[in-house]
Amino acid sequence: MVCPDAMKPGSPNRRRNTSLLIQHQLADGDTSNIVIDAGKFFYDSAIEWFPKFNVPAIDALVITHAHADAVGGFDSLRDWTNHSQESLPIYLRKFDFQQVELLFYYLVDRNRQSGGGGVARLDFRTIDANPFDIDGLTMTPLPVEHGRNYETFGYRFGPVSYISDASGISDETAALINGTELLILDALRPVRTHGTHFTVEEAVDQVRRLRPKRTLLTDATHDVDHVAVNAELAKLKASDNLDIQYAYDGQAIEINL
Repeated sequence: MVCPDAMKPGSPNRRRNTSLLIQHQLADGDTSNIVIDAGKFFYDSAIEWFPKFNVPAIDALVITHAHADAVGGFDSLRDWTNHSQESLPIYLRKFDFQQVELLFYYLVDRNRQSGGGGVARLDFRTIDANPFDIDGLTMTPLPVEHGRNYETFGYRFGPVSYISDASGISDETAALINGTELLILDALRPVRTHGTHFTVEEAVDQVRRLRPKRTLLTDATHDVDHVAVNAELAKLKASDNLDIQYAYDGQAIEINL
C-alpha cells in the first residue's frame, strides 16, 4: 500500500480521478483547452493544475462514461460558467446524458434549480461512435468493454489514443488504435482481476497486441507503487521493446497533433 507516501506533496503516488487536458494550438495562435472527464476530484485538480498550464477557460468537456470518476465533478463546473466563460460544451453519449440528467437534474434543466446559487450553464451535445470535431481537432470514439454488458468510450485524437476505463478491446476498436504513437491505457492494479478494469498484466498484453510507440498506464489504485512498478515495467523495453510507464498527476507531454 502506498497511502502514507501519497500524503506527501509532490508524490507520484498522490492520485486523483483519471482525466486529461488537451491543449490544442490553433492556426491563429490561440490555444483550445479540451478536458476529458470531470470526476469527483475535478475541482481540486483544476485549482492545482490549471494555473500551472495557463488554462483560463475550458473550451470543451468530453465524457468517457457516466460513472462518478468521470462526471462526479459536474457541480463544480459552475465556477467556470459563472465567472470565466459564458457556457461550456459537453460531448457525451445519449445514455450518459440520461444518467447525468438523473444525477444533476438542476444542471440539465435550469428551471429546477433551487435559487440558492449560480448554476453552471452547460451545453450538452450528444455523440455516437462517429468522429466529431472540436476546434479543428477530430475526436474518434473508441468503444471498449468496461465490465460485462457495459460499454464506455475511449478517444483517439491525432496520434494519441486515450482509454481510461476498460476491461476489453474489440478487434474493431483495435483497428482504430492502429498506428498510435502514444497510448494512455487503464491498468488498475497488479494480478488481482477486477472485472471492469485491466490489471497491469492485462494492460501489458494489450500493449503487445496494439504496439504503440509509447504507453502510459493510468487509473492506478493504492496497490501500485509508482516508482517500484515503473522500475519493473522499464525492463520490458529491453526484453520486449515495449515502452510502458505509469503516468502521474500533472504530467505534461508535447506531441504533434
